[in-house]
Amino acid sequence: MNEEELLRHQAEVLWEQAYKHQLKGELADAILLYKRSISLFATAEAYTFLGWSYSMIGLHEKAIAMCKKAIEIDPKFGNPYNDIGAYLIELERWEDAIPWLEEATTAPRYLSPHYPYLNLGRVYEHLGELFLALAYYNRALSSAPMYLPAEWAKNALLGRLN
Repeated sequence: MNEEELLRHQAEVLWEQAYKHQLKGELADAILLYKRSISLFATAEAYTFLGWSYSMIGLHEKAIAMCKKAIEIDPKFGNPYNDIGAYLIELERWEDAIPWLEEATTAPRYLSPHYPYLNLGRVYEHLGELFLALAYYNRALSSAPMYLPAEWAKNALLGRLN
């Protein structure tokens, strides 16, 4: 194993530890470990998840900045695009979220396009484009048929349309 591979491996171990802390709500520990991981070998995943940790403590602008760094490292990684869109929704910058969410739906390295589809549905529902919102909720369900938040959003919207 050469030096770069060793650093990448150590960074990955730190990322995994950070993620475990994050899932337990130990955000200060998670943030420190993500930063240590990045200092050894910066990855799009580490920056994205660091951003997610920041968002969980209400630092949405800082979270967006971390996601933009992730995109610089790997523009094909879909998670940071969706996350930026989600953070902009939290900041009630609905229209600003749209291009980020659309980019997430076409990202080559993203296994969860149902998330940005749901978020696009939320945006368009908020903007009063109810049939477009419904179309995105349906796309989320086409991508992940058991994704309950999309089913709930769709059913709530259908109830409003009746």
